[in-house]
Amino acid sequence: MAFKKKKAAPAVPVQTAQRSALAGDPLSPLDRFTPAASPRFALYEALREAVPLIDAAIGKLVRLTLGFEAHCTDAAADRALQSFIGGVPLAGCGCGVHAFLSSYLEQLLTCGTAVGEIIVQSGHVAGLYNAPLQNIELRRAPDGFTAQVYAGSTVKAPVPYPELVLLSALNPAPGSLHGTSLLHGLPFVSSVLLKIFAATGENWERLGNVRFAVTYKPQNDAVDRAYAKERAMQVAKAWSDAMQPGSRAKDFVTVGDVSIRVIGADCPIPDSTASVRQMLEQILAKTGLPPFLLGLSWSSTERMSSQQADVLTSELESYRALLTPVLLQILRTYLRLEGYADEPQIEWNDITLQDEVELSRARLYNAQAQQLLRTKAKEDQT
Repeated sequence: MAFKKKKAAPAVPVQTAQRSALAGDPLSPLDRFTPAASPRFALYEALREAVPLIDAAIGKLVRLTLGFEAHCTDAAADRALQSFIGGVPLAGCGCGVHAFLSSYLEQLLTCGTAVGEIIVQSGHVAGLYNAPLQNIELRRAPDGFTAQVYAGSTVKAPVPYPELVLLSALNPAPGSLHGTSLLHGLPFVSSVLLKIFAATGENWERLGNVRFAVTYKPQNDAVDRAYAKERAMQVAKAWSDAMQPGSRAKDFVTVGDVSIRVIGADCPIPDSTASVRQMLEQILAKTGLPPFLLGLSWSSTERMSSQQADVLTSELESYRALLTPVLLQILRTYLRLEGYADEPQIEWNDITLQDEVELSRARLYNAQAQQLLRTKAKEDQT
């Protein structure tokens, strides 16, 4: 008895995705709209400019994360791939896949979302482009699962070749199309830190440019009290002439009861060391970097422990996991357009966080161990 083969059921869309209440609502596409550039991204850029520690931390994370090698089994494909990795032009300035990934990861850490594009001309990869998020919109596809990229200056339209667009999101919230910035949670802490810096600057401006209070006290006689105003004006003029910048040194000579004191000398500048350190600790906790990597010497014996190195290495490995699909997409596109069927193999460089002395000592111990093994093998043979 022959059984009829059942037709395959169509793919079921995501059931828990957000949907419009009215199927025929003309505004329903707005429910799926998510701008890639929110006002908070401008705030994050302002934070990097206002707090040098944040900018330095992101730069350190980018430099520690990058560093890779890619190879193919075919010799001709491998030579072409190495030439492409080192010399592919970037839209703007610079060249090389490493420079593209550096800008891509910097945008990803700052904004939580990074967008790039593979530029193809005449059937070949002509360059790589880091897209500004102001020109990008992300919209949920009708299936409620995939994301569609829309681009344009005024009227946004879906990109005609989505397979050439590179998109990454850092720790996206459930159901969200864009990721979470590494600087999420730092605006309040940074605002307190900037207030301390601003107040310290104003206090030092007052102390550096000292202001004086010159007080003339008239005597009890009638003549002195009658000409108190004229004498006070004379004292003020003489003091102003003596304190003029750029003039020759002058002596201030007066008669009567005149007192001179510095305004604000009785109120010392409050010590902000503890407060600033508390704010910086919150920033460093967010970045995951140890203090001494950013030039902060909070302890005379400050150095990276093995636990700190392991935690930081795991953070860098998570960033590499986000960059690996992007890198594979770039290299595969290049090889396929050039007619190579080889699959690129990516090897990330080892993350070395210890100092050169420790690395040299480790290499010495490894060499000594290998020498002992060879000696023991020769003894066993004899």
